Amino acid sequence: MGFDEEKGAHHGAPEEIYEETASRPQRPLTTAEKLEATRVDVNPRCSSSEGGSSAQAWQDAPTERGILARLRAFEALMDRKLGIESEAIVRKLPEDRRPVSWSEKLSMFCLWASGTMNLSCFATGFLGWKFGLTLTQSILIIVFASLLGGAVSGFCATMGPRTGLRQISIGRFSMGWYPNKIVAALNTIQQIGWSSVGCITGGLALTAVSDGSISIAVGIVVIAVGSLIISVVGLRAILVYERYAWLIYLVIFLIVFGQTGRYANDAVMDESERITGATLSGTILGLFAIVYGSSASWATIASDYYVHYPANENRTKIFIMTTLGIALPTSFAMSAGAVVASTLNTRLDLAQVYSDQGLGFLVQEMLYPYGFAKFILVLLVLSGVNMNIINTYSAAISCQQFARPCARVPRFIWTILCFGVIIALALAGRNDLLTYLENFLALLGYWCTSYFVIVFTEHYLFRRDDFDKYDLDGWNDPARLPRGYAAFAAFSLGVVAWVMGMVQTWYIGPLGGLIGEYGGDIANELTFVVTLLTYIPARYYELSRLGR
Repeated sequence: MGFDEEKGAHHGAPEEIYEETASRPQRPLTTAEKLEATRVDVNPRCSSSEGGSSAQAWQDAPTERGILARLRAFEALMDRKLGIESEAIVRKLPEDRRPVSWSEKLSMFCLWASGTMNLSCFATGFLGWKFGLTLTQSILIIVFASLLGGAVSGFCATMGPRTGLRQISIGRFSMGWYPNKIVAALNTIQQIGWSSVGCITGGLALTAVSDGSISIAVGIVVIAVGSLIISVVGLRAILVYERYAWLIYLVIFLIVFGQTGRYANDAVMDESERITGATLSGTILGLFAIVYGSSASWATIASDYYVHYPANENRTKIFIMTTLGIALPTSFAMSAGAVVASTLNTRLDLAQVYSDQGLGFLVQEMLYPYGFAKFILVLLVLSGVNMNIINTYSAAISCQQFARPCARVPRFIWTILCFGVIIALALAGRNDLLTYLENFLALLGYWCTSYFVIVFTEHYLFRRDDFDKYDLDGWNDPARLPRGYAAFAAFSLGVVAWVMGMVQTWYIGPLGGLIGEYGGDIANELTFVVTLLTYIPARYYELSRLGR
């Protein structure tokens, strides 16, 4: 209330002037205000480096003190001073987002191109040769499996701008509050496993650059530390870095094609053991499962990198750019690996180098001149960082969704913890890379297929492709989410399907083992059918009895 002295003097009685309090603070939030916004994790709306400020702090939250409160205060301070993202899992409201330029929209493609065009995908391209497939067969499988897996991830990416939620949070609207915690745990394991692969391949390359004077263990630590630094900063730094990194590796793999393509051939190592018939079919299914799993594994983190786009961003454009951003670079890098592997059938000198010294020394031997080969290897070492920063960032976000207490632990703490696990796994698997890839990548596709079927069916069949039918304000309230009984039943039976159809070095399912001499991995196909046929009737029943 104020008094206008001039008006009071000339016009009689004083006049009360009411000033309306702004509903949104028009200044940067102080550290204390940001700390106040971290008291609880139900419908949180706060400032972050990508989300902007929000209208409502959590006014009724109980005061919390202790180490976690101090850590969140420190995270909020780093957000304000350095742009290190805080409160990453909160929903980004449409009014808090800004329009993005066309160059920023290129990240829909470039982010995934940088994350997939790396030494890990290159190494995966060797698996067709290892399985006894020809170069033509390997490339055809790589292309089609990458496209299918990329489409699964592309659909999930389209939900990010419309909801403003990270991918694991979106899963709550179909999986329910408690079953979705299983997805969060599996996703964390998946991203940490991928990061371990990136560290191993980078370590192999660094060992070759140093002519063996630096152990692979040192290379693993170098890659992990580089990834940690960018992942801690958050989404903004990741998007800027990945927008340009892929160009370097496009040139590198073009050089690989140019220098080794002349030796490529459709032969196999032993013509007398060329596979045919049912055994060939089983081998094709096995490689298809691995490559599909590689591309589909991005599905459970896809929307993490789209929450800052405007809510009305064209979903068709998002789908196409994401699908191609995953499929094309994956196919390119894996095909380069397949081409190099095919040369080992006739270039026995290279085959000996690969057998005795590993992938890094093979790359150094096949490229020329020698000094240039070392330079290429240095760049390939850094390619592990491209993939790992995406995986480590999303793993930390998944960790925050294990339980409410986990959400109170700042993201940078989870990132550091994931960093430690990544190093441990990479050191444990560093001496048997292809076996690691063969077993790990196929397993990724199994549960990602179940997740995709449930989320896709919920969105198009039960919510009719209408985001207004999502209670987005209740994303963090169990009472406003589905119970998840239908999703849990479908996911559980999907696990049974995996077990029946999978073919791994350590286990062959009873159905998968029926195909050919070595079995054929049909776990994804069985999982798709079983999950779909279970979820639809179970969800109808759940809705009829519970209403949500």
